[in-house]
Amino acid sequence: MTHQHYKMYKPFGFISQMGSNNRKEKRSKRFISELHPFDDSVMAIGRLDLKSEGLLLMTTDGKLSDTVNRSGIEKEYYVQLDGIITPEAIAELQQGVEIGIEGKKYLTKPCNARLLTEEPDFPEPHHLLRVGTHRPNSWLSVTLTEGKFRQVRKMTAVVGFPTLRLVRVRIGSVTLEGMNPSDVIDFPDLPQELNL
Repeated sequence: MTHQHYKMYKPFGFISQMGSNNRKEKRSKRFISELHPFDDSVMAIGRLDLKSEGLLLMTTDGKLSDTVNRSGIEKEYYVQLDGIITPEAIAELQQGVEIGIEGKKYLTKPCNARLLTEEPDFPEPHHLLRVGTHRPNSWLSVTLTEGKFRQVRKMTAVVGFPTLRLVRVRIGSVTLEGMNPSDVIDFPDLPQELNL
């Protein structure tokens, strides 16, 4: 069987699933199935929360989805922070910080975190983000090999710089480059590191 693969620029305000059997959720949430006429067998590889944007990979191969989520492939995020982050806070993030996961303490794995000297060229933020109402802000690149629930947001909050906007720009060697929110691109040939 030949599987289908896609990459999507998930916009703010959508959840990373195709739909729900819950009537209340159906009425109140927006699902990524609205963005493209996907086949019923397509699923997201990993997730981005409601307020996060950026690269989401889709596949009809359930085994691949499971493998990618467990394999430690790099995922890079550009994160707009409330405040000008300090070198000390960046060093803390790089070494690993303690966050809460399902009511338990969790020490994040060492990661790559670096200050972006120029603001990324993204489309305007969604009006609900209210980015302009905060104090001066800064942009950080954070690259993880794990993906706990709301991990990046929890990490930046712990070091004193809450996340205002979060955009995933890369999974392995697959990037968001050239894409706009809601774009879906057919992606027939997965890079080797994803095709495990």
